[in-house]
Amino acid sequence: PSRSYCAALVPAAGASSRMEGKDKLFLYLNGCPVLALTLQALDRCDLIDEIVVAARQDTILKIGDLCRDYGIHKPLKIVEGGETRTESVLHAALNASPQADFFAVHDGARPLVTPELIETTVQAAYRCSAAAPAVPLKDTVKIAVDGVVQSTPDRSMLYAVQTPQVFDASLLKAALQSAAEQKLTLTDDCSAVEHLGKKVYLVDGSYENLKITTPLDVAVAEKILDMRGGIL
Repeated sequence: PSRSYCAALVPAAGASSRMEGKDKLFLYLNGCPVLALTLQALDRCDLIDEIVVAARQDTILKIGDLCRDYGIHKPLKIVEGGETRTESVLHAALNASPQADFFAVHDGARPLVTPELIETTVQAAYRCSAAAPAVPLKDTVKIAVDGVVQSTPDRSMLYAVQTPQVFDASLLKAALQSAAEQKLTLTDDCSAVEHLGKKVYLVDGSYENLKITTPLDVAVAEKILDMRGGIL
């Protein structure tokens, strides 16, 4: 093939613990479920060849219906996720096509990602094996223990990392298997790769590429969609 085969892995098995009892992936943003917007963005990116969603067992059928109702065209698999994010992404990776050279891991709850940002990150990973979008932090960060400030890291070196995080397929599988064996609690996949001593390169993310975590995020995301005129 003229280019590498890239499978998108979508962890969507989380508990939505900060969303007041609602599953954030099925909340509507201007009439479209969060997860449907996320999958549509991946579906529209020319460099993504297939999509594998890791879901809770009780949502697998619902996600299948959602993919049909919202017109996801790419080859798609829905697999059962694990207890942790790391396990869920690993399950998805192991169920992806064996011809996948690269994996793009993208949070199910980041519905405002654009196909352009996905493409930029995938192309960066082609060059250097591991890439992720990130934005400079706007706030000053304090490291505190029991409510007492211990230190203030230099803000100029701090970035908020986003998804998609894109990796050479064999590198990500090795990193996740290693993290699972060591029972590391990781909130992103770059961390697993960093633990193997591999470099991760950052590309410019977008402040609009927010993660839906709290009810406030829903209101902000709807406003961003309005600004975009209802289209990605």
